Amino acid sequence: MTVDTASAPLAFGDLQGCRSQFQELLEKAAPPDDAPLWFAGDIINRGRESLATMRDLIALGDRAVTVLGNHDLHLLSVSAGIRKSKKGDTIDEILAAPDVDDLLEWIRHRPIAYFSDNKLLVHAGVLPQWDAALTMELAEELQRALRAPNWKETLAGLYGNEPRIWSPDLKGIDRLRVTCSALTRLRFCDRKGMMDFSSSGTLASAPPGCMPWFDVPGRKTSDITIVFGHWAALGLMLRDNLIGLDSGCVWGETLSAVRITDDPVERTLTQVECHGCRATSK
Repeated sequence: MTVDTASAPLAFGDLQGCRSQFQELLEKAAPPDDAPLWFAGDIINRGRESLATMRDLIALGDRAVTVLGNHDLHLLSVSAGIRKSKKGDTIDEILAAPDVDDLLEWIRHRPIAYFSDNKLLVHAGVLPQWDAALTMELAEELQRALRAPNWKETLAGLYGNEPRIWSPDLKGIDRLRVTCSALTRLRFCDRKGMMDFSSSGTLASAPPGCMPWFDVPGRKTSDITIVFGHWAALGLMLRDNLIGLDSGCVWGETLSAVRITDDPVERTLTQVECHGCRATSK
């Protein structure tokens, strides 16, 4: 799946309902009208304007490429009665909206991963044993399951930490759960790709025997550029083939956008300060 445009995509970190900061950043970055806008998931929740943020992205139509993050899946789970709202959630206004069914349908039909021009957009990470083709194959399996009539049953089965390691022999909900865990939750794993969800902190907080998923030796996606969010404690990370964009806007830090050109030297970073974005815990 490719975007036929001469303009490089402008990729945004986790918005998390910080609408005014997003609008400020979009105006400051001033992308060409034909530039695709990529969003690394977690577009809602914890910020003060989750509903308005979602409406902004919907209004962008096909120009916006939005992959699903764990907070976006949480919205679907709460709506389906699979999970309960947590302290600090700001999704009630979405669930109370008169067009809530349409909003949830839009969320449910977002991709889990997106690949274009040798660039892969995901929310969290990619297991080191997966190349781009396998990543997209697994993402598309999960996407189909979440768009099927029995999507609530699938979604309920995605929660849990096991299995924590990929095997081509995995089938059914176990296969879908590993895919979902990697693409929407992954931060640390060991050299064999065993995921560890015990830490969400900085690189110094890596569990014993683990490292960031992107630093595993021999990672099979090292030949493409990966754009991701999810890891606020990591902060902005810019490498030639790796762009981490969650710079902690909802925590009072910054919201970041990077123009993803083929040549890393030509990439441009735009940021805005984020103050008062996070809603008061209820």
